[in-house]
Amino acid sequence: MEPAKATPADDNHVEKIDDTVENAQLAHFADQEDHETGIFQSFVKYPWACAWCIYGLWTIILVSFDVQASGSVVGIPQFRKDFGYEFEGQYVLPASWQSAFNGAPVAMAVISSLVAAEVSDIIGRKLILLVALIVSFVAVGVEVAATTNPVYFAGKLINGIMIGIIATSMITYIGEITPLALRGALTCCVGVSYGIGPLVAFLIINYTGQTDSRWAYRAVFCSQFGFAAVALLLWPFMPESPWFLAGKGKRDKALKSLRRLGYDGEQAAKKLALIDLTLEKIRQETEGVTYMECFKKSNLRRTIISIMPLSIQCISGITFVAGYFTYYLQLAGYSTSESFKIQISQPVLSIVGNLMAAALVDKVGRRDMTFWGLVLLTVFLLITGALGLGHTQPEIKGTVAFILIYSWWYNVSIGSTAFSLLAEVSTSRLRAKTVAIGYSLQSAINVMWQFVIPYLFNPDKANLGAKIAFIFFGGCVISLVYLWFFQPEVAGRSYPELDEMFAKRIPARKFKTYKTDIQIENEAASAARDPKSVDA
Repeated sequence: MEPAKATPADDNHVEKIDDTVENAQLAHFADQEDHETGIFQSFVKYPWACAWCIYGLWTIILVSFDVQASGSVVGIPQFRKDFGYEFEGQYVLPASWQSAFNGAPVAMAVISSLVAAEVSDIIGRKLILLVALIVSFVAVGVEVAATTNPVYFAGKLINGIMIGIIATSMITYIGEITPLALRGALTCCVGVSYGIGPLVAFLIINYTGQTDSRWAYRAVFCSQFGFAAVALLLWPFMPESPWFLAGKGKRDKALKSLRRLGYDGEQAAKKLALIDLTLEKIRQETEGVTYMECFKKSNLRRTIISIMPLSIQCISGITFVAGYFTYYLQLAGYSTSESFKIQISQPVLSIVGNLMAAALVDKVGRRDMTFWGLVLLTVFLLITGALGLGHTQPEIKGTVAFILIYSWWYNVSIGSTAFSLLAEVSTSRLRAKTVAIGYSLQSAINVMWQFVIPYLFNPDKANLGAKIAFIFFGGCVISLVYLWFFQPEVAGRSYPELDEMFAKRIPARKFKTYKTDIQIENEAASAARDPKSVDA
């Protein structure tokens, strides 16, 4: 009996198997190369990927303006005069409107971030950013033109759309295009963006804050136009995320995007093979790309671990420290000019803290910096609250000093590492949606604080002053218990490695030392491609 002849279909099947095997080997080799490339080498090897990460960080400055910097206008006397009322010889902004102004953009950001994640998975990170920039121009225009509380509230509400879009899509974008060795440092630098906005605003307020006209605070709003304009000018040249394009089956465009990010022909092919392999393995476990998938199987654990540090940021008291420091200084007896000068040191210390975190995050690790950093923050809050029980000048100065120390150390620890964990831990196909869930939950907690803090802090209400630190102290203690038991170490792990460890349900304590199958396959692929490594 003659053996069956091979048909063209059989030949095609064999070719497909060969291609699949070759792509898998390329993927493992690319992953091994990523692990072997150091921080400085990554800067030299992928300068354009780093440059576009910095562009993403630039756009996040717009978020910091409205979330933190614009809240500082409450400390400008002319703003309180134009939008508030007189109370015991001083102009005070009504607690209801103060809550509304601070809470409106955050509340809108909850909705816009959830919608933006869904839309960006359809049209891409680039187009959704354009929408955000256009919205920003409109919103800031309304804020500048506002002369009544309802109109100013409308501007803040519109700007909340921009906040949700950029906070979700740009953190996702940075996480997708950053080289492995730089992922921790560059995602930590999201905190630098959150510091630059307030710093520029405080510098402007220092020169215009005592002006007897509406431009005392309008100058702050107008400065946002400059950051948005630069982002818009560079937008046409922005490469789309290769992860998004590969997920949509647009491999040719993904290769083109990788080349624009600095990967040459062979490097681009290897990187695309790694992206394809990662997405294919996730597809085998994840049925679709919906919000419900974030809460199924191993994705539920990843979602919780991704978003909890971001929520702990709010629980630890940054909402008060960032938004009410200037106002606290004035209520504590500092003159308007003194308070404006002191407040400039706050974002400077924050930026220094972020840069320290970027330098340390891969050496110390995400888990240790987050947990032990929060331990110190908890101690600082306890001391601040205790000093707030007194009313002497040294005690008041002590509270100011510890608030400034808090601003620095917060950004060395959870103020930076939370962004790294949010971008790294989430499943690749669900990254945009996980970031949206995390930012929405954080925003929801912020909304609560924006409405509650004025009633706890304002002199015409509970008037707690620095004693409000005791409330955040309690939140930190609970957060420390969670971090100790559930926060894994993910430093230096590639996305395929994280996928494997979460799929295998590796305990949090074993993440740091566990050797994955991916690592073994990477080493084997590297050895097969370079026989000299076997002889060595």
